[in-house]
Amino acid sequence: MNMAKATTVKEALAKLEEKSGEKVSESKAIKLYGQVPPIERMDASLSTLTNCEKLSMSTNCIEKITNLNGLKNLKILSLGRNNIKSFNGLEAVANTLEELWISYNLIEKLKGIQFMKKLRVLYMSNNLVKEWGEFVRLADLPSLADLVFVGNPLEEKHSAEGTWMDEASKRLPKLWKLDGTPVIKQEEDEAAGEN
Repeated sequence: MNMAKATTVKEALAKLEEKSGEKVSESKAIKLYGQVPPIERMDASLSTLTNCEKLSMSTNCIEKITNLNGLKNLKILSLGRNNIKSFNGLEAVANTLEELWISYNLIEKLKGIQFMKKLRVLYMSNNLVKEWGEFVRLADLPSLADLVFVGNPLEEKHSAEGTWMDEASKRLPKLWKLDGTPVIKQEEDEAAGEN
């Protein structure tokens, strides 16, 4: 079978510059989603995106998060609909990243997420997380407020039993929003009632 060659990040960036007429190194938002043929590797040419605050690479065929070291200003990373299996490589943007959109991937283990001290928003629906032991790693994220986790085997199992919201929010007491629904903070309400 003659497979179309993958698009490289370098080619995609060159095309983008041509179209927009501005230097990618100066852009705050870079859109490389849905490339045809798809991007398979986050290659070293990403390191030129020193001003980028929002990088969109969703709907490609990326398997690993790599080469983010140069993106010193990255706040939002969109990697939905790829073939990503782990959070390895994220530590390069641990000091700046505030939102990670990584739904529809193949993530089962959450190792590597614990470095993300500024992460407020994590959209990771439709991945492969099965165990509370993995889920609780999210409790290490001091800023996490908004989590979308629907469509992971763990969520599907407990939603079917009617226990998901309670069990998940109990393990992440700082969460404000889970799967689009505001988390009701029981303890605080009770404390207020006592005064």
